[in-house]
Amino acid sequence: MGGQRRRRAADMPPLLGWSIIIQQRLGGHAVSIRFGPSGNSDSFYAQGYKNTQQMPEYLVAMGLDAFEYSFGRGITLREETARRIGQAAAAQGIAMSVHAPYYINLANPDPEARRKSREYIYRSVDLCGPLGARRVVLHPGARGKGAGEAALPTALEQMHRIAEHVARQNPDVLLCPETMGKRNQLGTLEEVVELCKVADNVLPTLDFGHIYALEQGALITRAQYAQRLDYVQRHLGADKTRRLHIHFSHVQYTQAGELRHLTLEDQSFGPPFEPLAQELVSRALQPVIICESRGRMAEDARLLKHLYQQELARAGAPA
Repeated sequence: MGGQRRRRAADMPPLLGWSIIIQQRLGGHAVSIRFGPSGNSDSFYAQGYKNTQQMPEYLVAMGLDAFEYSFGRGITLREETARRIGQAAAAQGIAMSVHAPYYINLANPDPEARRKSREYIYRSVDLCGPLGARRVVLHPGARGKGAGEAALPTALEQMHRIAEHVARQNPDVLLCPETMGKRNQLGTLEEVVELCKVADNVLPTLDFGHIYALEQGALITRAQYAQRLDYVQRHLGADKTRRLHIHFSHVQYTQAGELRHLTLEDQSFGPPFEPLAQELVSRALQPVIICESRGRMAEDARLLKHLYQQELARAGAPA
């Protein structure tokens, strides 16, 4: 079965070359950009793979070079297993990130609940070492009862406290608060930018599907993407903008915001990736782009990479 699995993976066509890192020169700057999935696609298991320790082999065969390990529903990963995953990923040049538990709420008015949220983040950060990860994506929180206008100030105080702790204990790890897609959540673009001002080791995760859903589809054109990127650069500077963490998928929404993630094949909702690719190329940005498509995150990450490479070709730069 293992040989059959490897043959199937090897049969997958590379995208415009086999290089793990896309490198380009625009304006005299070498650009490295990475693409990968959050978690394992349905096809990972359909091809005979059994566990995430085998993920690097699968991703390299897909022409991908990043992976986000999710602790979304709880941290159950053992350190020994994390170390095996990290060693396998490092051997194949896979850039690792982690997603802290979804139920973190830095704006919770209850001090004990905030303490637990800090601990969830610290445990996620601690597992970055064995996993070989350097980025921890986290949800800022919710605008729950009792939070009110104090939600953002409370979250800012917590983010500052957490960033100081991580800087002392795990100086190589970046905290990456994520833009959120629901109206009852803390995490507009403006709020995430404020959270990222508290320390050098806090970097934004721009989830463009969430932004699209929260803003009721108002993320279609290149100019609209440029407006958001300009805002980030104006407030956080060129370096943090260059190193962005990005989540991307099509997202269905209602008046309340995000409803569910879709695949790129599903064109009933956006946002489109091509205008973003144009901005990434023209600005020579170097993000890690993680795809969160429903069940097809690796296949759609490969498509995102392909669209990016097409834009490189149009710009006259080699992939």
